[in-house]
Amino acid sequence: MKIWRYGDNINTDMLFPGKYTYTCSTPEEIKPHILEDLDPAFTKGVNEGDIILAGKNFGCGSSREQPVVGLKEVGIQAVLAESFARIFYRSAINQGLILIECPEAVRAYSDGDMVELNMKEGEIKITGKSFSFPKLPTEILAIRKAGGLIAYTREKLKGKNYTNY
Repeated sequence: MKIWRYGDNINTDMLFPGKYTYTCSTPEEIKPHILEDLDPAFTKGVNEGDIILAGKNFGCGSSREQPVVGLKEVGIQAVLAESFARIFYRSAINQGLILIECPEAVRAYSDGDMVELNMKEGEIKITGKSFSFPKLPTEILAIRKAGGLIAYTREKLKGKNYTNY
């Protein structure tokens, strides 16, 4: 697992350039452009299970789903940040991308530190030092496991007849 570290105010255009908004719609089309203007090496070096560590206001900017879809598509396990923009946070829940807000852990991290996440228990270990964050609700973990809110909802409704509503 690799840690990709970025600063404050990483906006949605940095995550996914706006010039592709109307030409890339599938995860496969979005994937090669994730962070291309901020970190051109990202898509070549990212692996399944990697973590993004960032400062304040991660995901600010315009409301688009491509940045979240792309981060999920490249295999990002979670984004750990000091804080998140609200619209990005909601989009991440909808797409099943885990966001963890823990300023103390972000500030404690130094390049090369080992990071372990326990999402069920709400714990981050950075080179042996432990930090806690509110446990993720079981619904958010279930949405992640299902692959996003639409897949989660379909699974919950499977076998139920709502034609009378």
